[in-house]
Amino acid sequence: MKRDSRLSGVLHVLLHMAEQEGPATSEALARAMQTNPVVIRRVMAGLKEQGFVRSEKGHGGGWTLSCDLAAVTLGQIYEALGRPALFAIGNRSEAPECLVEQAVNAALDHALRDAEALLLASFHSVTLAALSADFHRRLKHRSPHSIGTDHAP
Repeated sequence: MKRDSRLSGVLHVLLHMAEQEGPATSEALARAMQTNPVVIRRVMAGLKEQGFVRSEKGHGGGWTLSCDLAAVTLGQIYEALGRPALFAIGNRSEAPECLVEQAVNAALDHALRDAEALLLASFHSVTLAALSADFHRRLKHRSPHSIGTDHAP
């Protein structure tokens, strides 16, 4: 089963953008994320609507951050992506009148709601600044040849 990695990818792009001077083009971001520039533009448009990034057209243009990393949480970015499904598991619905299926589905619904609430609370407690600080801590302990910026925009 394919996992939805949009949140991870967007956070990755935003942190790269925070590290660079000036705008990043959709093409450069797409190369960094090994995807198509159209995908980057679509995702960035949603972030732009929420005020997290801005775009400049023309020569020297591209995407830049327009937010304070300390004021933006993973939860806000998750919501800007349209709240993609957090879990791949779901309920069976082949026999809705079956009492066993109803009992199983009720238990799963309850557990999934609790897990989702916990995960979203965690997302809302982590800022982009915290991710950036973690990156910088890791960078300090790495040799210059293993930084992992070979795909930086």
